[in-house]
Amino acid sequence: MLASYAAIPPGAPVRLAKRTSNLFRFRDAGARDRARRPAGLDVGALNRVLGVDPDARTAEVQGMTTYEDLVAATLPHGLMPLVVPQLKTITLGGAVTGLGIESSSFRNGLPHESVREIDVLTGAGEVVTARPDNEHRELFRGFPNSYGTLGYAVRLTIDLEPVKPYVHLRHLRFTGADEAMAAFERICADRRYDGEPVDFIDGTVFAPGELYITLAAFTDEAPWTSDYTGRRIYYRSIANNGAAAADDYLTVHDYLWRWDTDWFWCSKALGVQNPLVRSVVPRRYLRSDVYRKAVALDRRYGLSARVARLRGQAPPEPVIQDIEVTADRGAEFLDFFHREIGMAPIWMCPLRLREPEPWPLYPLEYDRLYVNFGFWGGVPSRPDRPEGHHNRLVEAEVSRLGGHKSLYSEAFYDAEEFWRLYNGDAYWRLKRAYDPDERLLDLYAKCVQDR
Repeated sequence: MLASYAAIPPGAPVRLAKRTSNLFRFRDAGARDRARRPAGLDVGALNRVLGVDPDARTAEVQGMTTYEDLVAATLPHGLMPLVVPQLKTITLGGAVTGLGIESSSFRNGLPHESVREIDVLTGAGEVVTARPDNEHRELFRGFPNSYGTLGYAVRLTIDLEPVKPYVHLRHLRFTGADEAMAAFERICADRRYDGEPVDFIDGTVFAPGELYITLAAFTDEAPWTSDYTGRRIYYRSIANNGAAAADDYLTVHDYLWRWDTDWFWCSKALGVQNPLVRSVVPRRYLRSDVYRKAVALDRRYGLSARVARLRGQAPPEPVIQDIEVTADRGAEFLDFFHREIGMAPIWMCPLRLREPEPWPLYPLEYDRLYVNFGFWGGVPSRPDRPEGHHNRLVEAEVSRLGGHKSLYSEAFYDAEEFWRLYNGDAYWRLKRAYDPDERLLDLYAKCVQDR
């Protein structure tokens, strides 16, 4: 990796050369900014699990290792990462320098909170080891949400936790957002519901009056196990024909990847949920990275936009975002979203930081319960509205509610607001220290200007 970095001409910007991505910032395939297009940094060899220590409950992992490979290495030891993001090809380095979340986040926080140390290839071309207690501790704290603009994770040591063979799921129905948010707060505080433990919790909004919270707990035995890796579709099992509560069982492996087979529910837009199509598609293609490549091709060549224009319609505006607001403002956000955006389903995932020391570039408050809302699709656009109209509405509402937005997708902030929201003072101190020649794009250039 150092040799690849050294081979990039001085003054040329740098990016990772990788075959897969879970980002939704699609670069223009044309000639725009061609002279400044970043050079590719070869990281293909940094994709291994270096070791699992069952006694210490840790794993040593290279930065480009996918969670799919990491889980495959840890489960035979009866262990898993403290937080396993939903999509198989998310990498360890990506989840730490970006942000990841899943249904264990109400007790385990975000993926970067389980990191003990990181080797970082900085923008200055040096590899430094950052820990919470050494001379690079500010880089350790500032690395999350820097999106590869300070450096790249080469190696990480992370904590693991024990698992049991199966997971017992309970789906609870709610008819109002206020009621569901109150339940999130109560259950996340108690870590129990109806006398039983809760190890995982997330939720799904199908309509303003139809919300579900899914509770899950490890168990040694299961009377049955469901399979959502073929014709059956996980998210459709949640509603259970409108039942007030329902039980389900999955192997721990299938629970961790329950969302990946259909990319939550986004495979529907690609026709893969059609029973006839699904019956002929091999299972190995029912996975999020395959769908993402299809979307990337569509965005590159504008296929769906052309179809819309042939039908006399404006192309839909992609609204692909994850945001967080405190649980006590969650109902307000959903009311806004139903009224102004009108997209469903919506994913909900509560989270709470594990420790009081802040992570400067994504400043969540300690001991506050947040709820992440994820929504991924398109909404009708109109030619008289500015680019990103609905996304801008979301950004404004999230700011009004004191929340935060992940930066894996399109953003429309002006520079002043962006640096206020994402702690520009702390960021630029780190940028000057670890990328003094600005070989790497800065956070605003990468995440908003889409360079």
